[in-house]
Amino acid sequence: MLDHCSISHKGGVVLWSRSFTPAASQTAGSSISPVNSLIRDALIEGRSAESQFEKDGYALKWTFANDLGLIFVRILQLSYVDELLAALKALFVKLFQPFLTTFVASLQTSSSASLKAASTGSETIFSWDFARAFEKWDSVFDNLLKTIEAKAAQDRKFRLKPSASVHTPAEASPPSDDQSTIPSQSNAATVDEEQIARNVQALKNRLRGKGAISGGARKGPRGGGGAGSGLDSVPGSDSDTPAKSKKAAKAKTRRKWGDEAPSESDMASLDFSYVQVDSPSSERTYTDVSALVDQASLGTRTSEGMYEVKDWEFGATSAANATAPDKTLTQADLAPVLEGMKQHLMKKNVAKEISEKVVEGVGEDLVGRRISGWGGTNTAVRTALSAALTRILTPKTSTDLLLSIRTKISESQSSMIGSTGKKEPYSIVFVGVNGVGKSTNLSKVCFWLVQNGMRVLIAACDTFRSGAVEQLRVHVRNLSMLGVNGATDSKGRVELYERGYGKDAAGIAKEAISYGKEHDFDVVLIDTAGRMQDNEPLMRALAKLVATNSPDKILFVGEALVGNEAVDQLTKFDRALRDFSAASGGAYGSGGGSGKERGIDGMIVTKWDTVDDKVGAALSMTYVTGQPIVFVGCGQTYTDLRQLRVSNVVQAILDD
Repeated sequence: MLDHCSISHKGGVVLWSRSFTPAASQTAGSSISPVNSLIRDALIEGRSAESQFEKDGYALKWTFANDLGLIFVRILQLSYVDELLAALKALFVKLFQPFLTTFVASLQTSSSASLKAASTGSETIFSWDFARAFEKWDSVFDNLLKTIEAKAAQDRKFRLKPSASVHTPAEASPPSDDQSTIPSQSNAATVDEEQIARNVQALKNRLRGKGAISGGARKGPRGGGGAGSGLDSVPGSDSDTPAKSKKAAKAKTRRKWGDEAPSESDMASLDFSYVQVDSPSSERTYTDVSALVDQASLGTRTSEGMYEVKDWEFGATSAANATAPDKTLTQADLAPVLEGMKQHLMKKNVAKEISEKVVEGVGEDLVGRRISGWGGTNTAVRTALSAALTRILTPKTSTDLLLSIRTKISESQSSMIGSTGKKEPYSIVFVGVNGVGKSTNLSKVCFWLVQNGMRVLIAACDTFRSGAVEQLRVHVRNLSMLGVNGATDSKGRVELYERGYGKDAAGIAKEAISYGKEHDFDVVLIDTAGRMQDNEPLMRALAKLVATNSPDKILFVGEALVGNEAVDQLTKFDRALRDFSAASGGAYGSGGGSGKERGIDGMIVTKWDTVDDKVGAALSMTYVTGQPIVFVGCGQTYTDLRQLRVSNVVQAILDD
């Protein structure tokens, strides 16, 4: 049974709707109806290629009439819904073409004309009487729905007849809706199943053969040379491989330090966090910290004194536009151009799945649209793709991290007036897979915060990786020596909170936030251990840290080098954090956790300088989460941090 059906304009005006159940009527009439959610969360964000949208237990499907800017939406999954939507669109447009043309033309007037009409009290688009204009449509829709439902029922009965003739009388049973969807088993299917079984058995034999080879020669009926062992099914197997491997392993030698423990001078020679300087005193000095700041990439200060990192810029050339006569675009016209666009996006490092959805959305937005004589199909697709990419990449939440920090500090200080309490520091957790550069980019963010007058505490919560604490210690030492606004150093502005290795990361983070509150720090940056997105125990441990400490921001650190992998990493990190943090909140809520579902709040994309114009990872990550990219890392110094402008990323993606 159909629950709800509506016809709307892309501008948000509902022309006609019909609900068939009280629940659907109540839901559709609310301010946050599934249709409104569809427009807000799917269509506006450029996700029109999604096959289905779910909201409040309802499944929605839609189709467009792009020449008139109409959206035809139905709620509830039915076998005949595609046919219903197609017939609905064709019949509605045919019956009310003159009225719709006049209505759409009125929406295209300039905003100044609309304001003038409102000031003079003349009729506006909100005074259109759609109920009167479409008063005959209800009966037409009822007849259309009855016709299609009757046809679907007849088709279902027809599908039941051949399936009943295949079964023997002993297997016969009363037909049902479930049985009608089960196709009869043909001889070809039987042959396919037998072939699959043979292939599976052959694969098992090959695997047994590989296991026998890797395990060495065996004797007896289960040995590697026995009949049916599967060794003969492994082409080119080398029985000497184990012996060669053992010889190669014996050839490797360990570093020999001597019979005695290394002396202090030996250890000092291996400490590369210092540099030896030629001087009479032969004393060690710190590394020249001026090399850690690239003056060419140093940010700028605003009139208010705020330090801003540079924008990442891309210089692209504009492509020449092809010309073609006036025409209405069809699917056949768009197919080759859209395929080329999909391949282009994939070359730009956009994940394959995201490329397909974006291109499909562009195609659905263009079918039926009339193009002008000055531009051809290529131009129309390029323009629509540019608009779609801009919608996807435009942040839905604020990317001004400094404003968020200062707002919390201001609110915390105002709440302390007349009390002896201390302000709550702003906490940021950095998460991601192994080796993407979480600690390095955390230190770049720390430099940016220090330049803006913040006191920063770095919490070393990677208690697993060897050298993780020492790495942060070197960063803190260097950052403490860098000047702020010409000052000799910034000592006291940056500190490290660490408790060594093998400790509970969630407990260390909690202690660090408490320490930051007691010692008047503005921001606590929490470094975490890298982990793979499929490792459930480690993801649960990360969710425990989030649930216990309720950080203000969770930033996912990912590489610009990955395409499809970025989607998988980000999707699973976000999903695991949401699932496990809500579950962990009940167990660890007494420690400060809210028990609320928490996901990724933003991204930092590292190694941005290695991809040139192949910046598709930014599109993939933003599409998956709907969250903004806060910074991109693009070098080896503390100043190599950039913020993204949507126009620059779109320009780089579209560049040929």
